[in-house]
Amino acid sequence: MIIRHATQIGDPTIRRRSKPISKIVSSATKKIVQNLIDSMRYHELVGMAAPQIGINQRIFITEIRKTKARKPKDSDPVRIFINPRIIRCSKKQVFGYEACGSVAYAGIFGSVKRSCEITVEAYDTKGKKFKLYAVGLLARIIQHENDHLEGKVFLDRMADMHSLKSREEYLKSR
Repeated sequence: MIIRHATQIGDPTIRRRSKPISKIVSSATKKIVQNLIDSMRYHELVGMAAPQIGINQRIFITEIRKTKARKPKDSDPVRIFINPRIIRCSKKQVFGYEACGSVAYAGIFGSVKRSCEITVEAYDTKGKKFKLYAVGLLARIIQHENDHLEGKVFLDRMADMHSLKSREEYLKSR
């Protein structure tokens, strides 16, 4: 178990477009997955992408569970997305507050407009291709993590910076 500090905004790694993983079934890929899981849980996140641990590879994970900042109605197990591609986004979009491990030191949350429903295509650690239809929080997390693979952070998606809140104010408003 190796906990990686979340690469912070300003580090060039966060702004680079990630490269596809060529050997999906490999010990190197398994190591990235385990480091992502351990780091995500350590940092109290519900998703984490490889660039956030300094690796510009197209892989991210999600796990909806209770954290200090989130108290979801439902949970969702760890999901691994290797070489993901969002193939469908609903036209209907909603605003929702997001934060990010890569802007964690700033401790800010902001309102971001995202599609309510998506379909993502990716590979699992066994090299099997899958499609996943996601709605609600899981759809938001997948879009957020996929943005990291494109060199974007949630701040880039914000239309109104007036919605920014400190962590303390965000937690009070929940």
